[in-house]
Amino acid sequence: MTTIEQSEVGLTPAAAARVAAISARTGKPAILRLSVEGGGCSGFQYKFGLADGIEGDDSVVETDGVKLVVDSISLDLVRGASVDFIDNLGGAHFAVQNPNAASGCGCGTSFSI
Repeated sequence: MTTIEQSEVGLTPAAAARVAAISARTGKPAILRLSVEGGGCSGFQYKFGLADGIEGDDSVVETDGVKLVVDSISLDLVRGASVDFIDNLGGAHFAVQNPNAASGCGCGTSFSI
């Protein structure tokens, strides 16, 4: 496990609050895992999930008591990104603001480099 700075990958207070609420409701630890997989309409897609723990190759950043973990392979693709939680008329979802993405799809879950 490596502790990283918010400048490498960030978790906004809104995202941390949403993870904490989900964690309290489900009884799971307040750990959000962000990973990147091949696929989606733009080449890569973001995957979110509550983690039961932190793996050996994970990098970790903490905001308001909530941990965001990213595996070592995904970290290179999201370095400098910020995870936010958006709740508006269009719906509620986690969103990644990724400066490495050259383009993305309309739904915001896939990107290319």
